[in-house]
Amino acid sequence: MKYAFSLLAVTALILIAGLGSQVPGMQYLFGVVIPYLAIMLFIGGFVYRIMQWAKSPVPFSIPTTCGQGASLDFIKQDKLDCPTKPSEVVARMFLEIFAFRSLFRNTKSELHNGPKITYESSKWLWLFALLFHYSFLVIVIRHMRLFIDPVPFWLSAIESVDSMLQIGAPTLYLSSVALVGGILLLFGRRLVSRHVRYISLSNDYFPLALILAIAVTGILMRYFLRTDIDIVNIKKLAMGLVTFSPVIGAKIGSIFYIHLFLVSTLLVYFPFSKLMHMGGVFMSPTRNMANNSRAVRHINPWNDPEIKPHSYAGYEDEFREFMVDAGIPVEKELTAVKDEA
Repeated sequence: MKYAFSLLAVTALILIAGLGSQVPGMQYLFGVVIPYLAIMLFIGGFVYRIMQWAKSPVPFSIPTTCGQGASLDFIKQDKLDCPTKPSEVVARMFLEIFAFRSLFRNTKSELHNGPKITYESSKWLWLFALLFHYSFLVIVIRHMRLFIDPVPFWLSAIESVDSMLQIGAPTLYLSSVALVGGILLLFGRRLVSRHVRYISLSNDYFPLALILAIAVTGILMRYFLRTDIDIVNIKKLAMGLVTFSPVIGAKIGSIFYIHLFLVSTLLVYFPFSKLMHMGGVFMSPTRNMANNSRAVRHINPWNDPEIKPHSYAGYEDEFREFMVDAGIPVEKELTAVKDEA
């Protein structure tokens, strides 16, 4: 029922935009008011979450380590998995963000009859996750042509590469196919794998269903319902939104308002969901900290400045009687201390 609820929620959003945009005067709401509100909530929510993470103290050195740390000179250090310098941390973060390195190295374990545990590769998950994210990025970049006039050379070059197979008319973009394929696999994985299905919640299915609906409505507009929309008026509306002088054309089509409403919903949902891992990965102390706790002293920011640190010997001297009464072993017995005194 978790995924069914998400599908019903996305269906309800489609019906709201599809029926509401056909009511006279409501086109301005779905074409101007809601997109502006969505952008403001997205930017405000994104900045708020980043600020909250930035203000959170990190009292301990907690980088994730998966290899040999810096030690003796003749022991080779794994500089990516146990970075000790800022440059090594940057290299690790770069591979994590742009190549999903930890997901590439991920393995899954299963218990079979015997009992026997096996470790298997999850490279297929890494591949489709990479296709999904980069396809999404390319599609977002391609849509920038709606907000820029004239279209720059680099944007036209990206479109040319994306449509290099020249399939059909209008040209089929590879990013559109890869995005839909990636979403279907990630969604299907949560349904087929019993382990993943067990830990999946509605907020895991909803963004996948929402992005799939955005992709499908976009494909419908480009390849199947071209006669129902006016691309010139859509371009004018997009340019008007950027210049704060939006104009609603006479014939845009309800499918466009559905697509735009779903995108606006995604923008509003983004900062308050798990999708914020896009910004959170930069703020994760397990990734952005150097593994140098042996070389650099890390001071807990929560320590009370009035409480001075002291050695265990000093601690025992202060609380020896209470420790003996509680049955806690001590290095020096009370009688030895009294004899020294």
